[in-house]
Amino acid sequence: MSEPLMPQSQPPFDEQIIREYLLDNPGFFNRHPELLLAMRLPHQERGAISLVERRQELLRQRVLQLEEEITSLLAMAARNEKIYHFNTELSFKLLNCVDLASLKEVLADSLKAQFQFSHVRLITVLEVDMDLKALCEQRLRKGYYFGRVTQQEARRLFGAPVGSVALVQLATTLPVILAIASQDATHFDPDMDNLLLEQLRRLLAHMLAKL
Repeated sequence: MSEPLMPQSQPPFDEQIIREYLLDNPGFFNRHPELLLAMRLPHQERGAISLVERRQELLRQRVLQLEEEITSLLAMAARNEKIYHFNTELSFKLLNCVDLASLKEVLADSLKAQFQFSHVRLITVLEVDMDLKALCEQRLRKGYYFGRVTQQEARRLFGAPVGSVALVQLATTLPVILAIASQDATHFDPDMDNLLLEQLRRLLAHMLAKL
């Protein structure tokens, strides 16, 4: 006959009270330094370690994490600075364009050379082009679209399959969209910030209204 299961014993203290006490009394271990070495914590690789060793390990991990974050921020800052200078230079080139043909050529050549885009187009959305109108109404509800499109949409926009696209509505008063494509399916994604394209969108809308 099996013995009845005994209820699991509860700790004779409230862990939350101990936690709050230690947080409210940071000098506790200064007054009892022997506890730092006497208390052992389970470790996956090293068996058991002291509180001091565990704290040092956590600090090392935090330092590595901060170094990675700083490296990422520096890389992002360098990338944004590079794009800022490119946008400034491109803006001056576009302002010197005297007609639509030269504007399209400068825009496409500059973006392809800088970012290795496969296609850059300014597309006029005509009232009679129902397929293109439907595509814009579906993809450009917010004025921008970043991500992948269907093969049929890619052929309609660029005449060829592409990996990912950026679609920008230049202005509500202009039936023109800026369409950029990359063969990299991950280059444009829905979570991208549209800040970098906003300056270009405003400049193109201003110039197209005058050309």
